[in-house]
Amino acid sequence: MADKLTPFTFINSINQGRKGKHLLYDCTADDSLEISNPESADKQYVPFVINRGLSYFKDTALFANEMNTKNHLPPRMQYDFYRNIITPKKRFSKWGKKAKSSEDIKAIQEYYDYSQEKAESVYPLFTKANIKQLHHTLDKGGR
Repeated sequence: MADKLTPFTFINSINQGRKGKHLLYDCTADDSLEISNPESADKQYVPFVINRGLSYFKDTALFANEMNTKNHLPPRMQYDFYRNIITPKKRFSKWGKKAKSSEDIKAIQEYYDYSQEKAESVYPLFTKANIKQLHHTLDKGGR
């Protein structure tokens, strides 16, 4: 396969339905055959990302949830399920991205050696004076 397939390529193909290009046509629906080529199309199909991409829409959310419960199925079967059951139409959504952590969170992480998640969870416990003291303690000088 000449092109590198991305999850977005698969989602676009699914949204086109049966009239669009079948990206896993050459792959088997049986998972018993071990595929030695890591660049094969079914190795590039990432079910978690595809399911997440299709879960943003009202008309495909239930199908994505169903595929989450059937995550043991081979990629070809999951792909064929989506292509045959989802109504073809254009679907666009913004993917949620993690917000950048603030300087206050970074200070808590550095001082207490916390992970970002833990620092975000304890952040409401700090007063402005506590945060200011943390920044002062961690100040390394310089310009």
